Amino acid sequence: MTTKRIADILRTGQPDETVKIHGWVRTKRELKDFTFVEVNDGSSMANLQVVLNADLPNYAEIVKQVNTGASVEIEGILVASPAKGQRIELKATAMQLYGDADAETYPLQKKRHSFEFLRTIGHLRSRTNTFGAVFRVRNACARAIHQFFQERGFLWIHTPIISASDCEGAGEMFTVTGFNLNNIPLTEDKKVDYSQDFFGKQAYLTVSGQLEAEVMAMAFSNVYTFGPTFRAENSNTSRHLAEFWMIEPEMAFCDLKGDMDLAEEFLKYIFKHVMETCPEDMEFFNQRIDNSVLATADNIINNEFERVNYTDAIALLEKSNKQFEYPVKWGLDLQSEHERYLAEELFKKPTIVTDYPVEIKAFYMRLNDDEKTVAAMDILAPKIGEIIGGSQREER
Repeated sequence: MTTKRIADILRTGQPDETVKIHGWVRTKRELKDFTFVEVNDGSSMANLQVVLNADLPNYAEIVKQVNTGASVEIEGILVASPAKGQRIELKATAMQLYGDADAETYPLQKKRHSFEFLRTIGHLRSRTNTFGAVFRVRNACARAIHQFFQERGFLWIHTPIISASDCEGAGEMFTVTGFNLNNIPLTEDKKVDYSQDFFGKQAYLTVSGQLEAEVMAMAFSNVYTFGPTFRAENSNTSRHLAEFWMIEPEMAFCDLKGDMDLAEEFLKYIFKHVMETCPEDMEFFNQRIDNSVLATADNIINNEFERVNYTDAIALLEKSNKQFEYPVKWGLDLQSEHERYLAEELFKKPTIVTDYPVEIKAFYMRLNDDEKTVAAMDILAPKIGEIIGGSQREER
């Protein structure tokens, strides 16, 4: 008999259907003549309730061993559930214990655990509702990212993780070396002699696949990268990560408007896909993590993004009479508080700021006719902040 995913059973399973499941026990509730066991296999937020009747072979032994955290295989018949809040349950006809769990020491119980505690049990935290939801949503995002670009004829480019260049110019990069750190060769002027290192030069973990993607776009027209990048920024905030995954599309024949149109379409596509495929997980986030999650997603999906140039944005910030921690002045970059004011308080929807001063943007961005600004854009999302940055490249 083929194993069936619990998510599929809960969605389409019918009474009198014979099924087999594999999973881990979330809870056990013993009554006089039968026992309720809730099993989860990671395919959904919801558990499947399994009824173990006393006439089950080895019932007493099984019930004694099957504790929270145990891994099991169960065969049985689906029946309509009389309990409120669940459509169907599984009446077990056979059960096999693959791995038991000590009820006294198994750290995950039916209660809410702090993130601090979960950090101490990294090998088990993926079994919790929070981490299960995070990784199902992350999986849905990754699938939607590829679908979006593939449907539009983009080529996925695999860019190197180890690089000799710094695409962003930040200089805050992780160094990769094959040296014995207790015996590093030095030059005559006492500097590290990277000519003797593995690559014959200094190497880093990549901060961007932009250079490689630009080269590929000159042959394939539309390409994208999607993979891990690394930043050695010693800043312990939610906006700075040492490792994260980044999407970098490059289009050979496109202007700033085309860039903005694609970026807006992209975000709507991703959020809509997640809402359609992971509704329970998003509802969980909304209830347990941040009660604005669903409203934020709805705002992105159903509103046309506001578009405002940098000069007008500065003027609007100056007229706001709001006390900001950082100064508002033409020529200075927008800070997080400025971005959130524009997206959350002023326009109340995703906002694209364009045409930044040339002095605060990268050299490769196309100079506008005013020779003071460049064809660059940032997308600011309510409750999130900057979520996409992009530009038209200088080709002259």
